[in-house]
Amino acid sequence: MGDGAARDDVIAFASELLDLDAYPDYGPMGMQVAGAERVRKIACGVSASRELFERSGGSGAQLLLVHHGLFWKGDSPVIDPVARERLRALFDADLTLAAYHLALDAHAEVGNNALLAGELGVRVEDRFADVGWGGRLPRATSIDELVGRVREAVGREPVVFAFGSERVERVAICSGGAPRLLPQAAAEGYDCYMTGEPAEPSKHLALEHGIHFVAAGHYATETLGVQALAARLAERFSLEWEFIDVPNPV
Repeated sequence: MGDGAARDDVIAFASELLDLDAYPDYGPMGMQVAGAERVRKIACGVSASRELFERSGGSGAQLLLVHHGLFWKGDSPVIDPVARERLRALFDADLTLAAYHLALDAHAEVGNNALLAGELGVRVEDRFADVGWGGRLPRATSIDELVGRVREAVGREPVVFAFGSERVERVAICSGGAPRLLPQAAAEGYDCYMTGEPAEPSKHLALEHGIHFVAAGHYATETLGVQALAARLAERFSLEWEFIDVPNPV
């Protein structure tokens, strides 16, 4: 891999690829903590944590891509003992942290929602809400068959409220924590709405709207995007990359 690539070139390419400025977010996106100026290996993971930082540094990476970063609007700006130890793990490894949230959900090629659609066999047709996608299955199927595809795609048992039509054709997808969009999916005529997390009202909203609701895990529905982004950057700059899995049941 030679001397690798300039960190700032990799970060700039990612920002352009994702059209980062088009998606105002809940915190600073792109580079959040600066590390080594040269990158030979990229690590990627879903959510910032000390474990992820330590394992990424131990993998020999110089750049870590995450979906959920360290800094969010409304959080305390104080570097408390927990934040200090997280930062220490980055500093000790000279590891750059870069976060890509809504823009990575939304992207048509390396985004979580487009990739989930592909795994389920949904042919994307329209934008759903701000960052999701809606589309159609090649042939109408049962909710049980679709849930089987979901289970295989995310590697866990989803929460399912099967209150929709006998045959499922149109599916809306918005990864992570978006149960609030269930009524919108129903209003737009989708047979099934898939997200990561359920909410307490989700069951009866699904029942009363007559729609299938599938919650496949916040973490589990957001592993694909960071991997696709890391692979794209690695290909562009001739780098190594590795996904660091820190599973979360939520």
